[in-house]
Amino acid sequence: MNKLKYLLSFVTQSRGISHSSPKEQILNCLTYGLLVIVALCAGFLLWDVSNNNPRDGFFHGKRDSHTLILDLEHIQEVGLNPEAEQRARNVNCTFWDCLNIYKCEHDRLKVYIYPLQEFVDERSDKVAATLSSEYFQILEAVLKSRYYTSNPNEACLFLPSLDLLNQNVFDKHLAGAALASLDFWDRGANHIIFNMLPGGAPSYNTVLDVNTDNAIIFCGGFDSWSYRPGFDVSIPVWSPRLVHQHAHATAQRKFLLVVGQLNILPRFLRALRELSSAHSEQMLILGACESMDLSLRCPLSQHHKSLEYPRLLSRGKFCFLGKSLRMGQPDLVEIMSQGCVPVIAVDNYVLPFEDVIDWSLASVRIRESELHSVMQKLKAISNVKIVEMQKQVQWLYSKYFKDLKTVTLTALEVLESRIFPLRARSSRQWNAIDTNARSTFNPLFLPSLAPKSQGFTAVILTYDRVESLFLLIQKLAVVPSLQSILVIWNNQKKSPPHCELFLIVDQSLYNATIAFPLVSTFPSISKPLKIRQTKENKLSNRFYPYPEIETEAILTIDDDIIMLTTDELDFGYEVWREFPDHIVGFPSRIHVWDNVTMRWHYESEWTNQISMVLTGAAFHHKYWSHMYTHAMPGDIKDWVDEHMNCEDIAMNFLVANITNNPPIKVTPRKKFKCPECTNTEMLSADLNHMRERSACIDRFSKIYGRMPLRTVEFRADPVLFRDNFPDKLKRYNDIGSL
Repeated sequence: MNKLKYLLSFVTQSRGISHSSPKEQILNCLTYGLLVIVALCAGFLLWDVSNNNPRDGFFHGKRDSHTLILDLEHIQEVGLNPEAEQRARNVNCTFWDCLNIYKCEHDRLKVYIYPLQEFVDERSDKVAATLSSEYFQILEAVLKSRYYTSNPNEACLFLPSLDLLNQNVFDKHLAGAALASLDFWDRGANHIIFNMLPGGAPSYNTVLDVNTDNAIIFCGGFDSWSYRPGFDVSIPVWSPRLVHQHAHATAQRKFLLVVGQLNILPRFLRALRELSSAHSEQMLILGACESMDLSLRCPLSQHHKSLEYPRLLSRGKFCFLGKSLRMGQPDLVEIMSQGCVPVIAVDNYVLPFEDVIDWSLASVRIRESELHSVMQKLKAISNVKIVEMQKQVQWLYSKYFKDLKTVTLTALEVLESRIFPLRARSSRQWNAIDTNARSTFNPLFLPSLAPKSQGFTAVILTYDRVESLFLLIQKLAVVPSLQSILVIWNNQKKSPPHCELFLIVDQSLYNATIAFPLVSTFPSISKPLKIRQTKENKLSNRFYPYPEIETEAILTIDDDIIMLTTDELDFGYEVWREFPDHIVGFPSRIHVWDNVTMRWHYESEWTNQISMVLTGAAFHHKYWSHMYTHAMPGDIKDWVDEHMNCEDIAMNFLVANITNNPPIKVTPRKKFKCPECTNTEMLSADLNHMRERSACIDRFSKIYGRMPLRTVEFRADPVLFRDNFPDKLKRYNDIGSL
């Protein structure tokens, strides 16, 4: 403002001093006026940008700078026209056609909460719904979470302040009119509705009987018919009687099965009573007491003896959840709060957060028609398994079910993982109790794509073929995804050429000038190069988990496989990144059953099928090296080392037995021949080689007790490999032929 006053005074003084013509004076006035306007605009722009959230200012659209205040004393009353247009729930909604994903332009979920309003029928003054303490807690949880935004223009989702948790306590028709009257309703797109008790007498539908159009429903009573997979979210039915109690050990729980649910359908209750009479020492059935106090339960045979509920559930190892008029029941979270393992006998029930929680780790599901055999099935579960399931129940309860705030935030995270899948937790992270970051990761639980930056370690098994070894090292060194090379020198009678040069780890020393004869000096490369001389000549040495291997991916390769190109190796690594639990490689083989000899036969001829990828040139996860070395079944590892054959078949058996997945062959190359090597040097030239390998398959299948190898009829090739397309536009140009 001081600058502006100075500018105006300067203009005034200029007018007094100037003796110019009238035209010049007019021109000067216009010029000074324009300067004043520019100064005002600049000041306003600086003020706008200086706000805490510049995206909400004048140049970024309308902004609501006031955070919502949940003040129950100042609720706005809104009149409703019951005859206004309403649209029924769209039963065919999917994530792709009922959610406007373009509203979710931020890198995380943003939820706008409508102000507290009381919707009243203009004609009868009837209130559509009354705010409950439970729904107030849900609104408060979202308001104080990272998901909340006060700006509807940046919101991805919209949460009405209309309480629809319990269908028994609000007017269905007025509730639909209230939803349709919301400012940003837009046929319910991107709106979320919380409902725990849907349906009502006599039908008791499994979804809210309100016209919700395209809205996403967070419901506690879904069955497989009403649930829209990938769109709705199944949540638990909350219980106001929850009392958290440290769970007893299995040995301290007197009963194998406790039934404390009051509203089980009569035909199932009769079946349970029959079971109780046959297993009176292991099964406890409780019902309502004469006082009708819901916080108490009484044994069916002793109505005068009352037990506190839900604490009494801690007396059982397993607790029963049966079919009732409503699909979802608060008994589930009550059971979990006491560390009891739920036995769920409700067909088609969509369990809470079923998309992310593996309920098989923390519950027993049984068909309604098989209720008579429930005790028999529970007795077959070992105490060790029961303890594991109890721990999982306690962990799930504390992480996702312990209060309404936790339930609300979990439901929003499930929805966020669908909208932003790259931010989603893995199944292991949702369900694993062990959060130790240093624990070894089984590749079965790896994310779908391994980190590219890590690269792979090439492990070369060699004996004394120095020339082909050097040539292979030079070829591997130029592969972009190679991280390091480890040479396994399997010759104890002859030292590797100048092995002291291999032991240098400092990268800067590789460029030093050292005078060695060309034949005996390892090639100078830009990647770390190390050597290990083994104590014994064993084929299993190639699979030992050496500490020098710092990457997850390992390329095991023979010293005579020098025909693979840089593009083939790089593409093979990319395929492994997408399938880290598979063996991914180049030479493939098949096992076939011989009806004449009644034995398995090893086949190396060209066929339309493969069941093995030879580890003479293959990628695998380092986890499998640990398993091969320390957990190989039977005497397979010793037999391989004794006969100097079949280590690659043994690795294929191991991986297929654990994963039930076949290997993946990449690129069409079939022939693997070393042009510098004579046939007498190659192990496969032995006449007994093929017969021994057939015997290996037969022997290994007997040790495993089955044939774990899986046969497939496909291989992986680059997308534009055979297309008539300019080579410069292809990522992988140099892919070898057959």
